[in-house]
Amino acid sequence: MKSRISKKLIVTIAAIFIFSLSGIFAQAKTVEVKWHTNLEEAQKIAKKESKNIFVQFTGSDWCIWCKRLEGEVLKTDEFKKYAKKNLVLVKLDFPKSIKQTDEQKKYNYGLAKKYGIRGFPTVILLNSSGKTVSQTGYVKGGPRNYVKHLKDLFAKK
Repeated sequence: MKSRISKKLIVTIAAIFIFSLSGIFAQAKTVEVKWHTNLEEAQKIAKKESKNIFVQFTGSDWCIWCKRLEGEVLKTDEFKKYAKKNLVLVKLDFPKSIKQTDEQKKYNYGLAKKYGIRGFPTVILLNSSGKTVSQTGYVKGGPRNYVKHLKDLFAKK
């Protein structure tokens, strides 16, 4: 009886240990990307690295479609892998309850005016020289569909 209990206990502990390790390794594989808040800085990097620019205009704490774009696409490893290789990312946020400096607010509103932003989320795609390639927003279908959508938009120009 004792050997049966101890075998079950050992198997259970081993399973918990293996499960815990798999979670650690899964987290270690997460792709990290940098989001800039200054377009001019992003343009310098894009030019240097020959990458396109992805400018996201978002209401991160109140806009449901912005939250969907963020959760379903932008936070996924599939999107991040594509972005890391091909894009310089810029996030211009227009939150209601997240504090921002007056300088950042003024900067973001100035760019929203420059690009004629009328709703959120809006994504402006620029080439490495800063020239507008296209405009898009939330597209359903997850990260694979969104990456394909971006590739198609960049290919048209």
